[in-house]
Amino acid sequence: MTTLDAHVHDLGMPAPGPIADAVAASGEKTTTLKAKDLKTDQEVRWCPGCGDYVILNAVQSFLPTLGIAREDMVIISGIGCSSRFPYYMNTYGMHSIHGRAPAIATGLAASRPDLSVWVVTGDGDALSIGGNHLIHTLRRNLNLTILLFNNRIYGLTKGQYSPTSEVGKVTKSTPMGSLDHPFNPVSLALGADATFVGRAMDSDRKGLTDVLRQAAEHRGTALVEIYQNCNIFNDGAFELLKDPTTGPMWTIPLEHGKPLVFGPDGASCVVRDDFGGLRIAETNQVDASEIVVHDAQRQDPSYAFALSRLATQDLRYTPMGVFRKVVKPTYERMMADQLTDAADQTPADLDALLTGTDSWTVG
Repeated sequence: MTTLDAHVHDLGMPAPGPIADAVAASGEKTTTLKAKDLKTDQEVRWCPGCGDYVILNAVQSFLPTLGIAREDMVIISGIGCSSRFPYYMNTYGMHSIHGRAPAIATGLAASRPDLSVWVVTGDGDALSIGGNHLIHTLRRNLNLTILLFNNRIYGLTKGQYSPTSEVGKVTKSTPMGSLDHPFNPVSLALGADATFVGRAMDSDRKGLTDVLRQAAEHRGTALVEIYQNCNIFNDGAFELLKDPTTGPMWTIPLEHGKPLVFGPDGASCVVRDDFGGLRIAETNQVDASEIVVHDAQRQDPSYAFALSRLATQDLRYTPMGVFRKVVKPTYERMMADQLTDAADQTPADLDALLTGTDSWTVG
């Protein structure tokens, strides 16, 4: 792993758009990479069978398709099993402070908009001690991508319940069952008005890669929740969705412009309820015009939020894919504009600013 580049970037440059466009706009030539080029000499030290291996492999295979050089990628993590990620990626990176990866990434993305900035975090790291940093990063809409590994448990510290553990979860720290109602990370992100929110499964290579690609090409903050199995402390947490028999029954695939129909032979669908929300119905019991057509580009986040609330704690009716993908001004672009405007104005009198109108001498 290389160290983090500390050079100050000229904020007057045009803000990057999708990753490939940003590289072209910066005048840098694209680089042809292979998955092996992103692997380091570090021993991958996750438990055998951990879902993190699958995600790492998917990311290492996917990132070269972006057509950018390794030195233009930065991966920042917090604390937890997932946060070993930068050690295994031959890019710039930083294993940072518990819950503070979004804050550090904010500074980097704001000062170096030419870079492709990624945050790797877990449900405990991002939603407990890091919850405040996460929501403010999402609302500011910096140009960065957050991968939130959700295994519904604290794995690194050996199996305590986490902010996404279901009610009644028996763990080392909740021997009689958890009393806490869990966070829904997608709902949380949409509540913070995140401009891109998606969800994928660690074992679904095709679906994961598709969501990652859309997230990488998005201008603004993108959050991707990845269901990740911890086979030591919470094995089988997502088996209902992974099982080839039950998975199609309870998974709602999200494809922009496609009707929300799912289940064996499309037996189930999503329709609107009487209060403006969404509900599940039997396809043969409703008119085709009543079935909701997925619109990830709807500016109002209330539709995507209603979609995120369909899932139950036991994972029935879980939407998978991209919930929301909208365009809004990015923080770093607006900050650059402010600095440009300030430079065009009459320079401020620093002494007058420091002393103000009310000052006095002591002694």
